Amino acid sequence: MPGENAGLFGQLQQSLGTVIELLRVRLALLGTELGLEKQRLAAGLFWGAAALMSLTLAAALFCGFVILLLWDGYRLAAVGVLVLLFLGCGVFLLQVAQRRLGTESNLFSTSLAELERDRASFTSDAPHEHP
Repeated sequence: MPGENAGLFGQLQQSLGTVIELLRVRLALLGTELGLEKQRLAAGLFWGAAALMSLTLAAALFCGFVILLLWDGYRLAAVGVLVLLFLGCGVFLLQVAQRRLGTESNLFSTSLAELERDRASFTSDAPHEHP
């Protein structure tokens, strides 16, 4: 029966085409998410570098101001206190960075959720045998 084989083959081709289109859409979503994450990261690095440069200049000027202010009697104490202050801040910020980098990233979470929905719909749409 050639008609049955053509119908079955046609359905198989149509199902395969649907799966391929579904994969194409999911890969496009994955690419979009990757592009957005790249833009977010680049912007964050730019603004972080600008802030770091500004804070470094402010810290150097502040140190110079304090040392000049206390030049006559307490310049060594001023330098020591500033070193301890910056050392403490540096250790604290390093711990914050380690905690932040230790958390899981949510990169591709939307794509993974969509793929899970697709998988669930394929398994629930599977034909069930009736006794």
